[in-house]
Amino acid sequence: MKKLTLEEILSKKIQDSYEVQYQYVLHLIEEGIIKPVKSSPKNGKKPSLHTMYWVTEEKPDYGAEEEELLYHTDTRIKPDYYLRHPDVYVQERAYVRRLNSFLQNNSDSLNAPVSRNERSFAIWGEEKFLSGGSGRTILGHCGIEEELLNCYSTAEPFAYYAAHRDTPQKILIIENKDPFFGMRKHLLAGNEKILGVPVRTLIYGAGKRVVSSFKEFVISAEPYMKEKGNEFLYFGDLDYEGIGIYERLVRSVGGSFEIRPFIPAYQAMLDKCRDISLLPPTKEKQNRNISDMFLSYFNKDTAARMKCILEKDLYIPQEILNITDY
Repeated sequence: MKKLTLEEILSKKIQDSYEVQYQYVLHLIEEGIIKPVKSSPKNGKKPSLHTMYWVTEEKPDYGAEEEELLYHTDTRIKPDYYLRHPDVYVQERAYVRRLNSFLQNNSDSLNAPVSRNERSFAIWGEEKFLSGGSGRTILGHCGIEEELLNCYSTAEPFAYYAAHRDTPQKILIIENKDPFFGMRKHLLAGNEKILGVPVRTLIYGAGKRVVSSFKEFVISAEPYMKEKGNEFLYFGDLDYEGIGIYERLVRSVGGSFEIRPFIPAYQAMLDKCRDISLLPPTKEKQNRNISDMFLSYFNKDTAARMKCILEKDLYIPQEILNITDY
C-alpha cells in the first residue's frame, strides 16, 4: 500500500468535468484499487471527495522468470537465490543469461586455463567484470565457485637472470634491486658461486610484490624453474619487514616447494657489522608480527645475534654487502 493525493489520482482526468472525475474515483473505490484515508480532509466540492487515498500496488508476476530459471537454465547455475529474490534476477538477468549461454555452448573451452580477464571477456564481453565486485556477486547468486571457470589471476611478472637452465640448480630470490644487480653482474663476469654457493638463477623479488608474483609461479615460471630437484633460497633485509616478506612468501607457495633463507648471505651481513651500535634504526610502522620460522634455519648463536638486533630496533640492509663481498 502507498498513499496518493487526489490530484495524482485524477492526473489523467484533469480535462474532464468534476462529475466525471467523481465517478472515476468512486469506480476505483468500488473495485478496491484505492481506499480513502478517512483522516484526510475533504476537497470542499459537492459531492466531496477525500484528498488522500491508499493505493494497492500490484504484486509483480515473476512466473516467466521462474520458469526460465527452472527449465531453461544450465544445471550448474543454482536457481535457489533468484527464486527467493526474483526482483534481483530481473536486475541481473542479462549477466546470468550470458553465463548460461557460455556454459551451454562453450563448456569445452573451460578445459584450458586462461586469465581471469580473458575468461571474463569470453563470458560477458567485459574483461574486468569478473575481477570486480559485480562479477563475484553474480557468481555468488548463481551458486558457482570461480574454480569452475578455470581461470587464474595474472600478477606482475618477476624479473630474473638465468646463468644457465640446467637442473637441478639453486635459485636465489632477492628482495631488493641493488643486490640483484650486483649479484647478476658478479655472475656475468664468469663467477659461478655467490658467497661459496653455486647459484644459477637470480629472481628479483621487488619487496612485498614477490608474494603476489609467486602465487602464480606454477603458471608463469619457465619450465626449468619448476623442476622438483631445484633448491630455492631467499635473501632480504634483516629486519621485521624482510623476515615478514619471507614468511608470507613461504605461506603463499603452500608447500609446493621449500624456500630456505640464503644463510651465507645473512652470515656475511652479521660478520660485516661487528659493532651493532653503528646500525641504522628500524624503519617506522613495520609489522613486527613474525614467527620463529625464519630464525629456525640458523644455529643458536646466529639466531641470538639476529634477535638482539631486532629487539634493539635496529636492522641490517642487504646493501651492506656489495660485489666485492660476493
